[in-house]
Amino acid sequence: MSILVVGSVAFDTLSAPSGHRDRVLGGAATHFALAASFFTPVRVVGVVGKDFGPRQQSVFDEKKIDTAGIEHADGLSFHWTGSYEGTMAEAKTLGTDLNVFGSFSPKIPASYADSDYLFLANIDPVLQLQVRRQMPNVKLVAGDTMNYWINDHRENLLKVLAELDILIINDGEARLLSGEHNLVTAAKKVMELGPKSLVIKHGEYGATAFFSERSFTGSDGVPTPFRAPALPIETVVDPTGAGDSFAGGFYGYIASQPKLTPAVLRKALFYGGVMGSFAVEKFGTERLQNTTREEIEERFQLFRAISHLDIEAS
Repeated sequence: MSILVVGSVAFDTLSAPSGHRDRVLGGAATHFALAASFFTPVRVVGVVGKDFGPRQQSVFDEKKIDTAGIEHADGLSFHWTGSYEGTMAEAKTLGTDLNVFGSFSPKIPASYADSDYLFLANIDPVLQLQVRRQMPNVKLVAGDTMNYWINDHRENLLKVLAELDILIINDGEARLLSGEHNLVTAAKKVMELGPKSLVIKHGEYGATAFFSERSFTGSDGVPTPFRAPALPIETVVDPTGAGDSFAGGFYGYIASQPKLTPAVLRKALFYGGVMGSFAVEKFGTERLQNTTREEIEERFQLFRAISHLDIEAS
């Protein structure tokens, strides 16, 4: 089953205790697509500038990611500059140059019309809604957002949330969106805004999924939480794409299964954690580019062992 992802394809300049890199390939759609491509075919809609060349294109080509939806515009690609210090939990933004991404208007190729799954990466909710309306026949819709959209574009964001089957955000965003500090209460309030399932990321501490019967049958019910731990990583080099890689692994696994069930959703959390754990081990997309499916399965089994949980149960 194919996933269509709409979001940023960018360059990142990064400083961290492990070193410095200029203009490595990044962007939400990039990390998501690479992680998801290990599980199912992926199609990307985005925009890049003249600085996006054959070397960057080859990263997508090697994973057989369909880039017919990436527009090549005059000017430079989106460029983010950031630095990490201390715990590496959060980056300090030193510069954001939207460049061609500033006037991005998603164009869905006709060949993408039969996409089965849609992922709305972290972009303007107005654009997310435009894309959602252009893809009325997808089986499942998931999305992401961030503090900026929650604070300053809430009205438009609420329209997007009403269209989502799954929302993937971090714990700070869940608290901000709901106005509640307790995450269980926050999850209930967020799900009342529309999403049938909610995944809250806790960074190095794993993720929690909240889902009810509405996620699978459409019936109302009390949200049930399921917590997946994070795998301890010896060396964290660059956390920039970890959240998007988590989303790619999580949603990619779901798209590879014939039906969404509680067991599939739980297992998807672990695969999301696996892909996020690989992403942080190198700068940019380097580790995901060189990951193998065998490594993914080995790390997945390690996750199962440390959790002591039967994630296969229905």
